[in-house]
Amino acid sequence: MKLPNGYGSVYKLPGKRRCPYRAIVTERWLLDVETGKKQIRKTIGYYETKNKALEALAEYNKSPFDLESSKITLQEVYDRWSAEHFPTVSESNIKGYKAAFLLCAPLVNKRFVDITLDDLQYIADNSGKNTPTLKKYKVLVGMLYKYAVIHDIIPPDRNKVQYIDINKAGNPNAYNREPFSTSEIAKLWTCKDANEYYTVMLMLIYTGVRVSELLDLKKENINLKERWFDVTESKTQAGIRKVPISKKVLPFFEYWYNKNDCEYLLSTPDGKHFEYRNYYDSYWKPLLLPLNMKHRPHDCRHPYVKPTTKNL
Repeated sequence: MKLPNGYGSVYKLPGKRRCPYRAIVTERWLLDVETGKKQIRKTIGYYETKNKALEALAEYNKSPFDLESSKITLQEVYDRWSAEHFPTVSESNIKGYKAAFLLCAPLVNKRFVDITLDDLQYIADNSGKNTPTLKKYKVLVGMLYKYAVIHDIIPPDRNKVQYIDINKAGNPNAYNREPFSTSEIAKLWTCKDANEYYTVMLMLIYTGVRVSELLDLKKENINLKERWFDVTESKTQAGIRKVPISKKVLPFFEYWYNKNDCEYLLSTPDGKHFEYRNYYDSYWKPLLLPLNMKHRPHDCRHPYVKPTTKNL
């Protein structure tokens, strides 16, 4: 099928390529004294199939956009948008947007104009996340598309974020975050002598720290005499802090501190530093299973037993 004059063209590049079809348009004509008029062309993009290249050409002719802007990736749009938006919102909102953007990892290097509704839906469907996280994801993507339209990176009719369906997406078997109940904490106390790793759960509950912060805690940052330890690395700047050690769990800190020569407070049975996956798969889940408890380590932060004159 012959395309109209001035519409542009599509042709296949030689060799083995992932996206062999090139869509081009005429940017302008120059007058060459020797040969006459000279056509200056620009590439819209490269595509896996001829139909996709023709669709891109049709989109361009329907609503021409800046070809230089069309080269911008999702990562670049996010960087530009966040530089403008983050100073205007709270730190908690920023954390939420950053977490939501991590879901977009498969698309970050893809040109923004090439991202389809199917791409965005695939991210939601395969995220393994629950509804609150997916709502934040949809809000973030919506703001990125609004930014892209305002700055002529895509034409307005390319914004189809409203059609992302998150109602049936995510992980149907995900844990609901529920704090350890008083009775569950009491049960852990009865098990503390059965396995030394039950004490780690109680240490998490009575300090309120993240599991990564406790697993990465070095002995050099602990003061047993004054009953505190320093968290020197955390997910946030506010997480760098001094944490009190309750008298209730002080014996557990002393036990692990003197257990071996590992530089870290907690260690594997052979005295090595714990990786999260090792701890979670080999100790956390197997120890909770016979107690009929279903929790993740983060649940220890919710019932955090705050220090009082009674338990300090």
